Amino acid sequence: MGLPAVLLFGIPKAKDEKASSAYASNGVVQDAVRQIKQCAPGLTVISDVCLCEYMSHGHCGVARIDGEHFDILNDESVELIAKTAVSHAQAGADFVAPSDMMDGRIGAVRAALDDAGFDQTGIISYAAKFASAFYGPFREAAESPPQFGDRSSYQMDPANADEALHEVELDLAEGADIVLVKPALPYLDILWRVRERFGRPTAVYHVSVEYALIKDATEKGMLDERAAVLEIMTSLKRAGADFIITYWGRELIQWLRG
Repeated sequence: MGLPAVLLFGIPKAKDEKASSAYASNGVVQDAVRQIKQCAPGLTVISDVCLCEYMSHGHCGVARIDGEHFDILNDESVELIAKTAVSHAQAGADFVAPSDMMDGRIGAVRAALDDAGFDQTGIISYAAKFASAFYGPFREAAESPPQFGDRSSYQMDPANADEALHEVELDLAEGADIVLVKPALPYLDILWRVRERFGRPTAVYHVSVEYALIKDATEKGMLDERAAVLEIMTSLKRAGADFIITYWGRELIQWLRG
């Protein structure tokens, strides 16, 4: 159809508190990457690098639980994230996309990839990923809702634009090739500011609730899906997106071709 790239997320057969399936050589993403590269070698394959789908508790890192309180252990999590990224590169991923929001993970992933001989494997960093109410359907599909607490301790405060820009700057300094803003529509201002300030390749993720709202309104006869989606995608491009991650990829190819 002409789609340039796919972004893979995995649902393992088994979960544990060490996310063992995330970095297993025969993991679901690793196997998928190899099979895609065999049948469509020209397709750019991007792999999500996070631990939430593989952790029994659903958080994006290693958790330490003390009664009703819990902490996400940053350094221990980063070690596993880097290990996962290398396993994806070994399978043939063109880009790895750390989405966990742990501190220092881009530098660690870059160093691990380089040390393993994958200096040409790119990094798409979820540099400005907000603690949003718009992720629900994806988390259900990926079987990764947190079993306790929430992710606000490591995802970003929706009210803090300055922190978003700071995190983008850090990730670029650590070696990110592309930076990503997530979600899309509530953060068009962030997308614009990131692209204007840094001038580096910038992506945006139009997330599951943003998708579901349009689908629901279409089913109720409240709007024209094609017109609405094209208007949204135009707004993302206008706000500075070089790359758009969307669940309408195939439809957009057809609509744009007329």
